[in-house]
Amino acid sequence: QVQLEESGGGLVQPGASLRLSCAASGRTFSKDAIGWFRQAPGKEREFVAAISWNGRNTLYGHSVKARCTISRDNAKNTVYLQMSNLKPEDTAVYYCAADPVDGPWSDTIVLDTAGEYDYWGQGTQVTVSS
Repeated sequence: QVQLEESGGGLVQPGASLRLSCAASGRTFSKDAIGWFRQAPGKEREFVAAISWNGRNTLYGHSVKARCTISRDNAKNTVYLQMSNLKPEDTAVYYCAADPVDGPWSDTIVLDTAGEYDYWGQGTQVTVSS
């Protein structure tokens, strides 16, 4: 099983930006689609962003609109989520997830459903407050 670890969360003021990281231990991210999800207290888990194995295809949740960018560096086994203009409603635990992909289009697949992912990190807390 792949091990995922999120980092980069913390307490920031509204309007600030930060970059979250998701690092894999053991196996590489080769042929793995990666996603970011978030969950606020008492709320359902929400899709944030996803990226294909080759890094050329991305997908973003409606709630984050144009305020985030997902990227990956397979040589470092790391995926990043750059967020800007943070708002109090962005406060949540942010999780990264990985799903092994295979088939003719495996390098281009992006997934936005939590149930499709096999491996999850423990999450990193993001708090946006003044």
